[in-house]
Amino acid sequence: MTEPDVVRRRFAATAEQLAEHTDRRADALRERVRRFVPLTGSERALDAGTGTGALAFALSGLVGEVVALDVVPELLAEAHKRIGDHPNVTLVQGDVTALPFDDAEFDFAGSLNTLHHVSRPELGVAELARVTRPGGTLLVVDQIAPVDPLAALELNRFERARDPTHARALSDADQRALFDANNLVVRRAEFDPQRRELDPYLDLAACEGEARERARALVGADAYTATVGWYLLSKPPVGAT
Repeated sequence: MTEPDVVRRRFAATAEQLAEHTDRRADALRERVRRFVPLTGSERALDAGTGTGALAFALSGLVGEVVALDVVPELLAEAHKRIGDHPNVTLVQGDVTALPFDDAEFDFAGSLNTLHHVSRPELGVAELARVTRPGGTLLVVDQIAPVDPLAALELNRFERARDPTHARALSDADQRALFDANNLVVRRAEFDPQRRELDPYLDLAACEGEARERARALVGADAYTATVGWYLLSKPPVGAT
């Protein structure tokens, strides 16, 4: 079974639950994006790995047009149920590591909680950079691994036990290395600690049976604190040094 097949199977099982989770957080996400990302209102934007449409819908009132892409049709179906309030959003099925778009097609490209599901995140970042025009803006939001390699190993072991589609949470240094490799400039970065109650977090991934017991044992508590990094990036104009 290929990586996209594994992702489709896992998220198809929890699409409705994830959509409801997204709905509860929609207002807070919209305000955070509005505050964090400088936008003119006329941009053509991409949400790569949209899931049930969280980032796309947060952007819809802030830009001219949003293309929202995901590899899982069941997630896109949930997004489609909510698209009536967002007429400038277009849903597309596709892979974030091989985007079906031309070079420099978007003024803005974003990814929310997607890269840790990608076994080769360098391809995801490279594709985001490729489809963004010179002088454009990018947003990458994802869980950040600790600097300590043993702590990072323990975090990723737990997340993988909870959700088999979890590939690897990158450290801040790893993220910045990917941005540097694609000539992207970090304009702003913020790091949010998020307390995650364990049982609801396991439920969100449909983690049951032996996998649930294994995940609980790896945490050894009823909650844990994750760190989520927000990176605002720019792609330099042609000829910039």
